[in-house]
Amino acid sequence: MSKLIVLANRSVIRLSGEDRRDFLQGVVTQDMERLTPGGAIFTALLTPQGKILFDFLIADTGEDFLIDCDKNAAEALAKRLTLYKLRAKIAIEIDETLRVAVSQTEIANGLAYQDPRLEALGWRTIGDAAAPDATDYDARRIALGVPEFGSDFGSDDMFLLDVNYDALNGVSYGKGCFVGQEVSSRMKRKSEARRRTLIAAFDGPAPAKGAAVTAGESTLGEILTAAGDRALALIRRDRWEKAQKAGAAPACDGRALQLIVPDYLKQD
Repeated sequence: MSKLIVLANRSVIRLSGEDRRDFLQGVVTQDMERLTPGGAIFTALLTPQGKILFDFLIADTGEDFLIDCDKNAAEALAKRLTLYKLRAKIAIEIDETLRVAVSQTEIANGLAYQDPRLEALGWRTIGDAAAPDATDYDARRIALGVPEFGSDFGSDDMFLLDVNYDALNGVSYGKGCFVGQEVSSRMKRKSEARRRTLIAAFDGPAPAKGAAVTAGESTLGEILTAAGDRALALIRRDRWEKAQKAGAAPACDGRALQLIVPDYLKQD
């Protein structure tokens, strides 16, 4: 993936104003102090119950913030941020002139930064790039075991730990308050990661989204998104461990599969 690929499923929200950093610090999961000019962070906005409403990347131009988000959720995200705005001196607008693109090598186009979630995902840029959209980015993302809001799951479906965001630099548990912090911090502190997103490897094309992953008589989880012979699967860790001890092999749609823990999650 050395070429520049425009991601047609992404939009850019421009957030400007003197209070922009303090405003976001109080609502998003990542520590805004980690965001420096020319760089980017990965973060999420949660419900008070700790479930993910939106995920997005925030890039710092030095003058304002550019929020790289799912295109279908851009309007709802902008409205949600406006709801939290209160008296903060900020302006929020969807910038239709900007595009998000990716490449495996450093990009000299627009505002370029390495993907803060995982180095192997390569580089992203926000600018006026015009290049054909392609599917190899999603295939690579899925092969690396990196889930994304919009593509793999919807609003209010998942906790941070379900989709490995604690291991993908998407949350700071020591930054102070954010929406949904109490539930998220308690789950992490008690190691209540009952579900994790794993890679499912098939011999041939992977099944479609929603297909059940089983082992013996137990349902381990379900397929989130597939690309070629790989898929992301949301799996109950306790059930998988029990199946492994019983010698029950995982299957989906009557086909054998291999469940693989992403490299970035192996320390979990």
